[in-house]
Amino acid sequence: MQLVTVHGNAKINLTLDILGTRPDGFHEVAMVMQSLALHDTVEMERTDGGISLELLAENIYGGDTLEADESNLAWRAAALMQAEYGLRGGVRMRLVKRIPIAAGLAGGSTDAAAVLRGMNELYELGLSERELCRQGEKLGSDIPFCIMGGTMLSTGRGEVLERLPSLPELPVVLAKPRIAVSTAWAYRTYDAVGADRHPDNEAIQKEIVRGDWKAVSSLLCNVLERVTIKKYEIIADYEQLMLEHGAMASMMSGSGPTVFGLAESKERARAIANALRKETDGEIFVTHTVGKTV
Repeated sequence: MQLVTVHGNAKINLTLDILGTRPDGFHEVAMVMQSLALHDTVEMERTDGGISLELLAENIYGGDTLEADESNLAWRAAALMQAEYGLRGGVRMRLVKRIPIAAGLAGGSTDAAAVLRGMNELYELGLSERELCRQGEKLGSDIPFCIMGGTMLSTGRGEVLERLPSLPELPVVLAKPRIAVSTAWAYRTYDAVGADRHPDNEAIQKEIVRGDWKAVSSLLCNVLERVTIKKYEIIADYEQLMLEHGAMASMMSGSGPTVFGLAESKERARAIANALRKETDGEIFVTHTVGKTV
């Protein structure tokens, strides 16, 4: 096989809880994550040696930066596979970025996950999903989820995954303010102040099993919102705008700054998006939930 094309899906957090700090310095988390149709695409070609990466960025704005070199997670994923499995050949990659970067949507992690899956296919390694996830853990805690996709409970550092039933497809509006939020800062600040409310992950899992999006939407909770909104009030403004224009629920994803809104219909999602485009200068997307990565 000489050419493969792999998609990497964005994600949102339906819940995000922090249970404490682990002996290894990472945070112990418990969160429900959901894949979206919004995706990046990696075109991969087998070569005689080396790694090259061409970056076509559709959604990089303002001060956002992304390098097409060894610092890029996609590049690092290819290098990891070469080293782990003694691959003599190389890979030429063309990465089409649609997921905004530094957005709380796992854009970098999903690119790495796509490359791991692509290298497995390109070099016919026959690796299981479990083995790909084991390699992905070495690069980032979100990567195993991005390999598997769908609706999942994520614990440990984020790498321990339990598949949940796929929810019915639901329109989602994404709005990224033109600000940057440091994930390290968000977790560090949380450690100092804690949360005033924690998600009920047991309850939301029951509603996911029932396939009841309205009930799920009433249980959204992200403990990082408390610290992030205190510094960046625009996140709360975006949430309020989504609710005013008809979203069932709205919340920040991950450590932010992207805000998502759950909409009951495609028409409502488009109306919410159009309103935000008029009333804000954020990056606005209309997408929908998807099941397991294929």
